[in-house]
Amino acid sequence: MEDYEVYGAIGAEGFARLTSGFYRRVPQDDILGPMYGDRDLEGAEERLRDFLIFRFGGPPQYLEKRGHPRLRMRHARFRIDGIARDRWFSLMSAALEEAVLPSEPARLLRTFLSETATFLINSHGETS
Repeated sequence: MEDYEVYGAIGAEGFARLTSGFYRRVPQDDILGPMYGDRDLEGAEERLRDFLIFRFGGPPQYLEKRGHPRLRMRHARFRIDGIARDRWFSLMSAALEEAVLPSEPARLLRTFLSETATFLINSHGETS
């Protein structure tokens, strides 16, 4: 299965379950919760969902609303070190398990999410 076929396999509903599961965990998290603070979590969830849908072969709503993803620029205001990266990926992995997606799309998403989390590291604090 290619990345672009993931949307066809899980649809918007699969991405909605994934992002909902992730953002439900964020407010209680001691590392990520303070990063988000009182920011609009519903908006953040929608943006992530739309981005993933676009990235994995679905409608280009993300591009239509926000343009090029520019992930590094959009995340520059957050201090993302190895610890924050690992926590983000941990919460996302738990959400991925909770979403109960077919194995191949889940594998492709897990790989992408791990690589992207690493790509967004912008601080050389401790890593785990």
